[in-house]
Amino acid sequence: MTNIDKHPAGNFCWIELHTTDQNAAKSFYASLFGWAAHDNPMGPNDFYTEFKLQDREAAAGCTLRPEERSQGMPPYWMIYIAVKNADDTVTKAKQLGGKALTAAFDVMDAGRMAIIQDPTGAIFCVWQANKNAGIGVSQVNGTLCWADLSTPDPKRAAEFYSGLFGWQAFAAPQDPSGYLHIKNGEQHIGGIPPVAHRQPGTPAHWLAYFQVDDVDASANKAKKMGAKLHLAPMTMEGVGRFSVIADPQGAVFAIFKSAR
Repeated sequence: MTNIDKHPAGNFCWIELHTTDQNAAKSFYASLFGWAAHDNPMGPNDFYTEFKLQDREAAAGCTLRPEERSQGMPPYWMIYIAVKNADDTVTKAKQLGGKALTAAFDVMDAGRMAIIQDPTGAIFCVWQANKNAGIGVSQVNGTLCWADLSTPDPKRAAEFYSGLFGWQAFAAPQDPSGYLHIKNGEQHIGGIPPVAHRQPGTPAHWLAYFQVDDVDASANKAKKMGAKLHLAPMTMEGVGRFSVIADPQGAVFAIFKSAR
């Protein structure tokens, strides 16, 4: 296990579940990943859950807002990306063809954030940390380890994120699949799969990967608890083994164990 006290700008720094049944989700992920749920009141009938591993933040969860439900939005995982200045990032995102779904705003004294949609339709948040740096633990079962961007226009998306965060997006020399690796500084953090790997008609979105000790055992456990396997455990030679899962409420995520 590695503790994280600060995230470099451009790294994934927080992961947040938006669900229809917060209490059921707490039980599911506690059993699957060993997360301990800490609830923080947000009003008379609302609360925000921080999921922790060994008392370090691993993720968070909340209930879908009424306006999201009225629009038929399904449960989802939201990716946050660390930035030095949320306001400047919003301005730059709009200049690059993105859309600001919110202006930058303060989350009490925890930090400042904004919700942005890239030019191909995928939504993400940016986070300017103050007292809360974000995820505080990595490289152990139940921690965020990767994220893939599923988009109908990988080239346009790569240009946008490279311009916004300075990411490098490139194909590996020995990989003919067309998968683009995302590198922030010297760190590989995610990728953009080729269009051929997308489900036709699926909106652009980010898919979060969580590290596990045993992909098959975790996938089987998730299924027994009511989850659905969108992709049964499979091995990518020289990379690792993974599976794509929808939790019992429908939020989709992936689990992964590195071959290295």
